[in-house]
Amino acid sequence: MIMKKLFFIFILLITFVGCTEKRANNDKPTITVTLEPLRYFTSAIAGDKFDVVSMVPEGTSPETYDPTPQQLVSLGKSIAYLRIGYIGFEQVWMDKLEENNPKLKVFNTSEGVELIGEEKDAHEHSHEGHNHAGGVDPHIWNSTTNAAIISRNIYNALCELSPKDKEYFTARLDSMNNLFKDVNVEIKGLLENSDSTFLIYHPALSYYAKEYGLKQISMEDGGKEPTPNSLKRLIDSSKADKPHVIFIQKEFDTRNAEIIAKELKLNIVIINPLSYNWVKEMLEPAKALKHNE
Repeated sequence: MIMKKLFFIFILLITFVGCTEKRANNDKPTITVTLEPLRYFTSAIAGDKFDVVSMVPEGTSPETYDPTPQQLVSLGKSIAYLRIGYIGFEQVWMDKLEENNPKLKVFNTSEGVELIGEEKDAHEHSHEGHNHAGGVDPHIWNSTTNAAIISRNIYNALCELSPKDKEYFTARLDSMNNLFKDVNVEIKGLLENSDSTFLIYHPALSYYAKEYGLKQISMEDGGKEPTPNSLKRLIDSSKADKPHVIFIQKEFDTRNAEIIAKELKLNIVIINPLSYNWVKEMLEPAKALKHNE
């Protein structure tokens, strides 16, 4: 079922999978977004009506990324900017980008999303002191429910930018919503016989954990490298939950994850929640948590 949907979405997107900063056609208006997952949603709904580029390249941290001079110049050619909401890059750069591009229309795609705060749900979903600007977990796209809300916000922005294409955008939004439903069903199926707890270096799956009733235990200590003492506490407190998986991202150092994995006999699984391939990255955690019988 998912493969059929993916094939359809692939047909929708194949025209737009260029590199992040490349402009496919100069005669199409350009929209800039913050992240690759947001580019995926926007490209799927915008179709051939807009070029979509992202500011933060895949493989770099949106918490600390600084745009290149070329990106800042190119942004001036965009008619709109779609922000994810609360990621570090936006907290640092958004005011400057708007000040330097006063005609740029900015849309916040997090509107309507039930946000996880720094302290809210800390124990169930183990934010555990990880600090983000404004006290909000910004990784909102790692949830099928949120993906649908984000996509609706993208749709509204596109309809405002190009009202004559509303019917076109509506059809594509409907296709995406069907995909989200199918992904959700497949994840639930994979999690029917799975671990309910996982460790992770950087807590990027808080919304994922909330959506599927999982417990995420973060290695980061207040958003920083864990200390030897915090590592020991983490190992001791995790034993009761009997996790089998620790997730890491390629953007972060793996040494401490390897220490914990060895001590608790965990499988190290590399994830890439910043990837353009949103569907694959949504399925990977559930596949890793599924018990092999």
